[in-house]
Amino acid sequence: MLRVHRHVFSLVLRDPGRQSCPHDRTRRTRRRSSRSGLPLLARPAPAIAGPAVAVSPPAPRRGRALDWRISFAALSLIWGFSFLLIKVGGEGFAPLQVTLGRLALGTAVLVAALVLRRERFPRGLRTWGHLAVAAFLLNSLPFSLFAYAEETIPSMLAGICNSTTPLFSMVLSLVALSEDRPTRRRAAGLGLGFAGVLTVLGAWQGFSGHDAAGTVMALAASLSYAVGWIYVRRFLSGTGHSSLSMSSAQLTLGTLQLALVTPLFTSVPDSFPLLPVLAVVALGALGTGLAFLLQYGIVAEAGPTVATMVTYLIPVVATAAGVLLLGEPLGWNEPVGAVIVLIGAALAQSRPRPAPPKSS
Repeated sequence: MLRVHRHVFSLVLRDPGRQSCPHDRTRRTRRRSSRSGLPLLARPAPAIAGPAVAVSPPAPRRGRALDWRISFAALSLIWGFSFLLIKVGGEGFAPLQVTLGRLALGTAVLVAALVLRRERFPRGLRTWGHLAVAAFLLNSLPFSLFAYAEETIPSMLAGICNSTTPLFSMVLSLVALSEDRPTRRRAAGLGLGFAGVLTVLGAWQGFSGHDAAGTVMALAASLSYAVGWIYVRRFLSGTGHSSLSMSSAQLTLGTLQLALVTPLFTSVPDSFPLLPVLAVVALGALGTGLAFLLQYGIVAEAGPTVATMVTYLIPVVATAAGVLLLGEPLGWNEPVGAVIVLIGAALAQSRPRPAPPKSS
């Protein structure tokens, strides 16, 4: 794990374009200006159910393949275990307190990386206004909803609900983004994904297997991610700021939002149990802070397409962690439904290959 940490921070502190020749300076400028630079607890089309960045990375380096694969495995485990950590943290603290601790510690990690790299926060009131909305939709609201949801539903189910984000995003993008057009492939993927959700929830049993309110909150959190990414694509793409700068600012605003709201609905805990404290620390420092740095390194080394594949491992890890470590009951419909959801999401996001040019 120490080796992974060292690799990640070396990626963050290094200018990705430095290995190119001086004549590539123009290309580096274009690459930097194309970054939308926001974290995503779930980025659809391509979709990542977690902090993510939209960058134009340098070409993958074959010599570092082992490094990004280690980072990829670590990121899958961290994000998959996040739902278990939310569950454990909620045993000692209120949901809003878990979310506040998560955001504050995640912000501390990113700001430390920002300082070490000698970068600055973005400038402009308009940018900060849009970042405040993005922080609410991508961090404050969904993090809080998942924390509340896991008071009544298994962490495993929360992780599976999180995998519906690409489906929500595809539906919203068809409505809100003019460049996305409905196709038979996407319609089939959305229909299959919806059938998977019904399978997870046990629709034939009248949805009696799980708490309805908790399940709705988990699905609403996934919907919030999707709405947030549509907002980011509309208003924060191509700002010219680095992904680390924008993400640090976004998490800072999310922390401030929770710092204002949490005292209104909670009181200071009477005690600080060790296990919930450690869970919140890990959730913030690893699941929110380090996860972004790992994601940044994977995008830089292997490309965004490879990085998005972590989405398909998160529910697998979340289910295994909940069943093996928390003893959560597992019916046949949860894993089967999750597989159907992921297949539907992959189908909805896939694009047909362009027809080869006809030879004259």
